[in-house]
Amino acid sequence: MTRFLEIHKNNLTLSTDSRRLDLDAICALLAGVFWAEHRSRATIRHSLEHSLVFGVYDGDRQVAMARVISDFTTFAWVDDVIVQADYRGRGIGKWLMEAILAHPDLQGLRRWALVTRDAHSLYRQVGFTPLQKPERWMEILHPDTN
Repeated sequence: MTRFLEIHKNNLTLSTDSRRLDLDAICALLAGVFWAEHRSRATIRHSLEHSLVFGVYDGDRQVAMARVISDFTTFAWVDDVIVQADYRGRGIGKWLMEAILAHPDLQGLRRWALVTRDAHSLYRQVGFTPLQKPERWMEILHPDTN
């Protein structure tokens, strides 16, 4: 069902081909961010296997990623959007989000969601807004779990 996407821009490649994913690079990226710093390698691997992952590569070097959890029909959750520090400020995050929203298998969804502490301006650029009815949303949070 999921079609591979590959786009080239400014000597970088954005790809959804899971064979290109560099688990070591992804673990290093996520180890440096507050929301994933305690995730185990096994948890990261498992989450990648069950998501549509968008990787950005400079040659063979993975420099960014984002993943989408979806039923490909009604809902998609965007998670783990991360760009390597020395590649930030080049528009890669926005490029990732535009590619995610344009992916052929993610068209016609009723709802997209994500959580961010400090990147609201990035997500606003591609159409995200605060929850329309936050009082309808609920969660179960296990803060000590990966």
